[in-house]
Amino acid sequence: MRLPIPDRRTAGRALAALLVDEYQGRDVIVLGLPRGGVPVAAEIARALEAPLDVLNIRKLGVPFNPELAMGAIASGGIRVLNPDVLRRAAIGRDALEEVVSMATRELERRERLYRGDRARPSLAHRTVVLVDDGVATGASMEAAIEAVRQLGPERVVAAIAVAPPEVVERLEAAADEVVCLATPEPFFAVGAWYQDFGEVSDEEVRRQLRGVAEPA
Repeated sequence: MRLPIPDRRTAGRALAALLVDEYQGRDVIVLGLPRGGVPVAAEIARALEAPLDVLNIRKLGVPFNPELAMGAIASGGIRVLNPDVLRRAAIGRDALEEVVSMATRELERRERLYRGDRARPSLAHRTVVLVDDGVATGASMEAAIEAVRQLGPERVVAAIAVAPPEVVERLEAAADEVVCLATPEPFFAVGAWYQDFGEVSDEEVRRQLRGVAEPA
């Protein structure tokens, strides 16, 4: 895809075009990674005529550089760590656990806010499409894949707008399929590859979830 990507909706429509022939009409559920992945996922869900939900993931940012991920946690007690980042940043156990504790509180808040009383959807024997607006280290998507694997899906597809090529290669070993619009080098930050990369609010996530069919 030509860079920069205009916005998240454009990314979602472009990813949907790569998925629709194989997955439209199948037992598919689309899970957006909040918050930025949800508007992308909504476009994919509409194109595939599939239900949309969220998989709550929190990046574990290095304390002195929060944009640098040293890992991620996901609903269900999943924790994925990046040993290289932890080593380079000299992050000790106490500092790590403090970040995990803060991230866990936010994860629980989002779970209540986005899901409310609605039960988590069944993923067993279904194709799960995990969606994000972009990945830099891949930690959040790796955590998402690991979390979903525990729930018995038939197939796990990672759909990503933009990512470093080496991260896509690593994710291909974890997911059954990876679809990525662009793999620029050098990579920089995800937002560098969008014209409009405005912050996605909690209310926007909730609005997108209300606008697409409820999960079965």
